[in-house]
Amino acid sequence: MSEPELSPAVVVGAGLIGASIGRALTVAGVEVHLTDRVPSHAVVAATIGAGTTDPVDPADVRLVVVAVPPAALVRVVAKTLRTYPNATVTDVGSVKSKVLDELWEIDGLDLGRYVGSHPMAGTQHTGPLTASPTLFTDRTWVIAPHRASSPDATADVRRLAEVCGATIVTFDVADHDRAVATVSHVPYIMSVLTAGQLLDHTAEDLRLAGPGVRDVTRVAASDPGLWRQIIAANAGAVRVELEQISARLGELLADLDDEEAVERILAEGRDGTRVLPGKHGLAPADFGQVVVELPDTPGSLSRLFRDVDALGVNVEDLDIDHDPVRQVGYLAISVVWDQVEELTRRIREAGWTVRGG
Repeated sequence: MSEPELSPAVVVGAGLIGASIGRALTVAGVEVHLTDRVPSHAVVAATIGAGTTDPVDPADVRLVVVAVPPAALVRVVAKTLRTYPNATVTDVGSVKSKVLDELWEIDGLDLGRYVGSHPMAGTQHTGPLTASPTLFTDRTWVIAPHRASSPDATADVRRLAEVCGATIVTFDVADHDRAVATVSHVPYIMSVLTAGQLLDHTAEDLRLAGPGVRDVTRVAASDPGLWRQIIAANAGAVRVELEQISARLGELLADLDDEEAVERILAEGRDGTRVLPGKHGLAPADFGQVVVELPDTPGSLSRLFRDVDALGVNVEDLDIDHDPVRQVGYLAISVVWDQVEELTRRIREAGWTVRGG
């Protein structure tokens, strides 16, 4: 089977994900046509390099990417299968089983040309102006073919993920939904519950907020309307996870005065962080952080980046946070453990303050 040709492609939905896919494909030389329920969204996406709003002959279209809210997926996927008779159609929704089950119930659809997929990337932001052609670089992209998916259609979707720079994994649709409930949907709910608790506290209490609470509540800032649809579509798998968490919470409450039992539960949480894969498949425990204080002055961040780059250190990840009281920032630089001590010493020699010593 030869390498799939993806031009011309149509992206339906010009929000963050759709526009980012459009930009990545365009950078790779794929001819991309944009459509959106709100035409102005497609126009904005086109102005930032995600494709064109020019019409295209439906018979010529090779690939259609459906990037619309979960509640609209079945309707839009069915429509695109009918509108573009020769195209592979994929959606990038975060739930697969419910969509596929409902598509099977629609007569006359050529589901051999449909392969669900799910790029595990995004931010709490929305809209085409936040789109980036590198949003999917080195991120996991799930391909979830079903029993009728043709090999050619599956190859097209695999090529799409490759062009976007993603790391590809293949899942059965039901296994996908169970997995994302664990690693995405329930963590969002836990973030929401933690953030909701903040509403019951005074502004004076919240002045004490540091990086920990900000990390935990970051994704709670996402669009609740979109997440309502995601949770509803995957309610079965989400319910199983929440019931297990509820049982663990009950255990913690019952043992709250038992220091050894509390430490055991806390240690299980720490161990849970260590089973998550990190960059290049390494565990997070393989990396250490050097946290550098950033003065609240113009050019500080770019100057620090220049200094770090001059050191020739392989930076694995970066994270930035702010101290609202002191009006400073903190840049956490993740590197392999054997570079932590040397990077700390040399950053200090360059005149920066390293947190923690």
